Amino acid sequence: MSASDAHLSDSSTTNAATAPDPPAAGTRSGGGLPRSYLLWLSGILVSLAGNAVFYFALGWAASEHGGTVAGLTLSAITLPRVLLLLVGGAVADRFSARRVLVWGDATMLVFSLALAAAAYHLGAPPLLLITAGVAVGVVDAFYLPASGSMPRRLVDDEHLPRALSLRQMGGQVVNMGGGPLGGVLVGLAGLAGAALVNALTFALTLAVLLVVRPRRQVPPPGRSGLAKEAVDGVRIAFRHPVLRPGLCLTGAAAGLLLPVTPLLLPLLARQEQWGAGAAGLLIGAQGAGMVAVTAFVVKRGPMGRPGLLSAAALALSGLGVLGLALAPGTAAATAAAVVVGLGNGMFAAHIAPLLLTATPQSHLSRVQAVLVLVQSLALLVMNNLLGALADTGGPTGVTVGCAVALVGVGLLGLSSGPLRRDRTGLAPDSPDPAEARAA
Repeated sequence: MSASDAHLSDSSTTNAATAPDPPAAGTRSGGGLPRSYLLWLSGILVSLAGNAVFYFALGWAASEHGGTVAGLTLSAITLPRVLLLLVGGAVADRFSARRVLVWGDATMLVFSLALAAAAYHLGAPPLLLITAGVAVGVVDAFYLPASGSMPRRLVDDEHLPRALSLRQMGGQVVNMGGGPLGGVLVGLAGLAGAALVNALTFALTLAVLLVVRPRRQVPPPGRSGLAKEAVDGVRIAFRHPVLRPGLCLTGAAAGLLLPVTPLLLPLLARQEQWGAGAAGLLIGAQGAGMVAVTAFVVKRGPMGRPGLLSAAALALSGLGVLGLALAPGTAAATAAAVVVGLGNGMFAAHIAPLLLTATPQSHLSRVQAVLVLVQSLALLVMNNLLGALADTGGPTGVTVGCAVALVGVGLLGLSSGPLRRDRTGLAPDSPDPAEARAA
């Protein structure tokens, strides 16, 4: 996705050589998004629903064996994913993202059926759960970079903010319903039933992928070895004047903002004796704020310059997190949670199209791999660090610290000229929507 002020010299030649074919007649939806993207998105959301059910079932089955097995099962997913992400991105750029997705869904379809049969006959022993975690993590390492690059392969750059916001909004809705659905299904059919449902969703997604064809045909990179190609993705990501600060903001959001709702908010609620119901209300309020912003972007397009708004959104989220930490009661905490959701939604709706458009087309999956790696490492480190600090110093001080850091990172982001001036998603001669509203 790239309307940035400056690009690396090799990105401009790549983009010129890989201009998209003209769209065929009748391939556009009423909202400007290609039908191929909407079809692909429907498959992705079906897959997300299956994953939500399966992850709940896997965690629930692991918890029966105690915290150690539960932790090992989660680590079995995270560790191979982190170790293989860069290779996965290089494979997708070399052999085509669509082909990687097809093989990933086919592999997980077969594995889910085998897991369902094993769980039906053996139950859920720890070795089976850890094996399942490793399989998911390995496939994710190849699947996530390829999947993250697909919107730009299917959608014109000017429609990416709407396309990605629609994907984000759909994912939020699926995640909100996946947990309760997983609880009901596990109660009825256990891990075997959840694995069968997951297999069905993989089959549906695979059928969609066999129909969908990318609009952009990107020449594969020169055969210089997967390791070198993976390192080249890191080089592009951190030398690019827009990608570098954008990835830094994303890492800060992953490490300082994402842990607030699942980790710090429950600890705050217990400390203040708000109760589980109030904690659930606060999580719902945060989700409502996010959905409101993404729905606005889906309907109206980007709210202004994406880099400027992404940095400002982190600062806004920090103010909301500060309100959560210092709230005297649930009413004030609910209002603060809405602010956190608005900031989080604004950040996600603008940083994603910015990073995807700024990426050279030859490196789409590799830069997506770097993005997922930055997020995963930040979460892995900060979840453990923040949890330990909350145990020793209390959740209030840790939450205040996250809030101050978020505001500081947002202000630092505003100091990046290329990031601040980028006009991704805005017509070249159009006024900035934020400036137009202010006038």
